[in-house]
Amino acid sequence: MKKLSLKKKGRSERTKRVRAIVPQVAQRFRKPSLQQQTEAALSNVPRITNETVAEHREEVLKGARKYKYPLEHSKRRIIIVSSALLVTALIGFFVYTGLSLYRYQSTSLFMYRVTQILPFPAAKAGGRWVSYESYLFELRRVMHYYETQQQVDFTSESGKRQLETYRPRALQQVISFAYVKDLAAQNNIRVTQQEITDAVNILRTQNQLAAGDDELEAVMQKFFGWSLGDLRRQLKDELLAQKVAAKLDKPAFAKAQNVIVQLNGGADFVALAAQASDDVNTKSNGGQYNDTAITMKSQEVPPQIVRELGKLQPGTVSGIITTPTSFEVVKLLGKENGTYKAAHIQITFSPIESFIQPLEKKNPPKKFISVELPK
Repeated sequence: MKKLSLKKKGRSERTKRVRAIVPQVAQRFRKPSLQQQTEAALSNVPRITNETVAEHREEVLKGARKYKYPLEHSKRRIIIVSSALLVTALIGFFVYTGLSLYRYQSTSLFMYRVTQILPFPAAKAGGRWVSYESYLFELRRVMHYYETQQQVDFTSESGKRQLETYRPRALQQVISFAYVKDLAAQNNIRVTQQEITDAVNILRTQNQLAAGDDELEAVMQKFFGWSLGDLRRQLKDELLAQKVAAKLDKPAFAKAQNVIVQLNGGADFVALAAQASDDVNTKSNGGQYNDTAITMKSQEVPPQIVRELGKLQPGTVSGIITTPTSFEVVKLLGKENGTYKAAHIQITFSPIESFIQPLEKKNPPKKFISVELPK
């Protein structure tokens, strides 16, 4: 009986243990409800605070830095290498250009184009820099003429010697014009676009060219390698030099004024021409031009005078007319079918060189290229 009760007691304890474990096992295999799943998920979500945001930001940046820093290093290296190459190229270009211009004195079209962009100096006259471009502009004009019209080969020995005689002349020409600009600025002398256009039209008429620009530009290109803009530039320089000389030669202008005063006072034109005119070819003939059918195409009579003759009546006398080289007083003797017969009294003014030389002597030019006439 005692054994039987012990067995029953043992079964009873096992039954209790099994009953205690069953709910736990059942709970483990039981599928959680939606609410339970949501609560479980939310319990694992960290709270969003300033600290957590800062920690998350630092983690993201830390991961990106390993890609950023190599890129920054590569970018900096590219910039350094590119800058070094650019500086090297610029130094090489300027060394090459400097040697070409100042040592070898290249006259190539490429070097000429470079000097049109970069203001390399050829000399300094007074307070003005003389550009290398202006020197090449003058020299290349002469070279083009002799190459195309005289068939001079400047690569031959004789051509090289000939070129050496042109170099100093071209440089002196542009240096002189620098002094002309100084004189023009001091005396408030300018050349207008209309004056340049008038000079172009005169040139076109005297050479019997068509009214358009094409034929004139073709002629300039053939003889000098010039465009129409180059021609206008040259005419502007020439007109400025003429106006400066006319302005500064006050004795010549005073003499011309005296001629007008005497004529207005009743003096004889023929006698006054013999006495006062500087034209040795006409003064003994009362100042009368040899051309008895004067037109704008006449080579003996400047176009400025022909224009004035068109405003006069036969027997009348003009005022003072300024030509490229002189002051003129003219008398219209007759006109027929657009042609004129006339006489003149010419008062030649001093060439521009006579006004440049004192400036050049007082403040000699500094030449940056060696050009001397061959001995």
